[in-house]
Amino acid sequence: MSEANVDPDEHPGLTPRQARRIRIALSGGIMIAVGAVLALRLGSTHSVLTVAFYGMALILSGSALMLSRAGRTRWATLVLGAGVAVAVVAEWAVASAR
Repeated sequence: MSEANVDPDEHPGLTPRQARRIRIALSGGIMIAVGAVLALRLGSTHSVLTVAFYGMALILSGSALMLSRAGRTRWATLVLGAGVAVAVVAEWAVASAR
């Protein structure tokens, strides 16, 4: 395809299917990482708050995965980013308060 046939108004980027697959993979990867961190944290401390924070992150990662599958990739990104950030900051705040 030559440069003359390219429409300048087209925005190069991901197709909706590619965006969904990337968000699904990202959500799944974060779920695995959060589960691993939860297992490590439970090995060093037995706190109900730790389980609650990481459990919340797991639930939100699963929600983001389902939103991505439904085609709501922007909402999935928002839920995933905000949920994991809140869980990490809350865990840090509880750990520093001790």
